[in-house]
Amino acid sequence: LSACSHAGLVDEGRCFFFSMSRDHAVSPTLEHYHCMIDLLGRAGRLEEGEELIITMPYEPVAITWITLLGACRMHFDVERGTRVAERVFGLDPDNAAPYVLLSNIYAATGNLEDAANIRKIMWNKGLKKQLGCSCIEVKNRVREFFVEDEIHPQKGEIYDELQRLSRRMEEAGY
Repeated sequence: LSACSHAGLVDEGRCFFFSMSRDHAVSPTLEHYHCMIDLLGRAGRLEEGEELIITMPYEPVAITWITLLGACRMHFDVERGTRVAERVFGLDPDNAAPYVLLSNIYAATGNLEDAANIRKIMWNKGLKKQLGCSCIEVKNRVREFFVEDEIHPQKGEIYDELQRLSRRMEEAGY
């Protein structure tokens, strides 16, 4: 589902999602629904994504709505984005992500005053945007990597390997 989402294969993703229960007797988990919401959202089908949230057999959690909010940001949907952000504020008021996304929606659509007001609310609440993070699991141990991480014990080796991979990708034409 995630691959279909990133490749823009909406129909194929929907087929996979519905075939889980229909053909394989596997009930989609909340995470599968998140993938579907992302798939629909990336494709600009925000109304369908919101309807899926409302009708899914799980109670939406903050990340459920944040997934749709990210799509609202991508497609400049101010009205839906504002409504969705309010839901996240109610579920997870200390999460900076919906404030940042909503502020970005306002800024991208020229509403700089509302963007500044959202940032001010964040500042007043002491909320800060979280640095980007990637996680991988190697030999049953989760490793975390943060943007501009200067304290990781293998920082030099990691950056050397990234440079090596970048050179190989360039040589291959990417």
